[in-house]
Amino acid sequence: MSSSTTESGARNRTRRAILAAAASTLARDRKATLADIAGAAQVGRSTLHRYFADRNELMAAAIVDSFRAVEDAVREAAIDQGPPLEAMRRLLTAMVDVGDRLAFLFGDPRVLEEFTDCFEPDMSVPTTTDLIRRGQDEGVFDRTFSPEWIQHVIWAVTYTGWEAAEKGELPRHGVAATVIRTFENGMVT
Repeated sequence: MSSSTTESGARNRTRRAILAAAASTLARDRKATLADIAGAAQVGRSTLHRYFADRNELMAAAIVDSFRAVEDAVREAAIDQGPPLEAMRRLLTAMVDVGDRLAFLFGDPRVLEEFTDCFEPDMSVPTTTDLIRRGQDEGVFDRTFSPEWIQHVIWAVTYTGWEAAEKGELPRHGVAATVIRTFENGMVT
């Protein structure tokens, strides 16, 4: 392996660490400083500035990176395959796994309002509402609720699980099971 490949791999890892730390830190504290984010990424502030000139550039990159992380999680959950209830369980587990990213993106509506033009969604990724409609058509999910309502419930229960783990009210390893049970007790026929 050449030194340029190593540098580029190390540079890529550092960039990813900064972006993950930004999403995680800002999900917990919207007023976190660049120094806080650099500390969470275990890099110096000068290193952070080599990658991102200012807070706005970092925010825009963290939004794009977080949306991609969520899309990747949905893609890997293969929600367009198998029985709807099993697919929903995989989706909920995947959403819990990217809980920091979801909390960062949707915990404060100003984040997306200020950076609306940062991200183009990948239209090839199956959508949650497609899964919900399929489950409703098969009689698995309650048809008295709109797919959009059920989607909002999914986001809310996922966020609540993430928040409970953050506050120490729920062990991290128990969040996915609790989210799944809560969803199934309210939306499954």
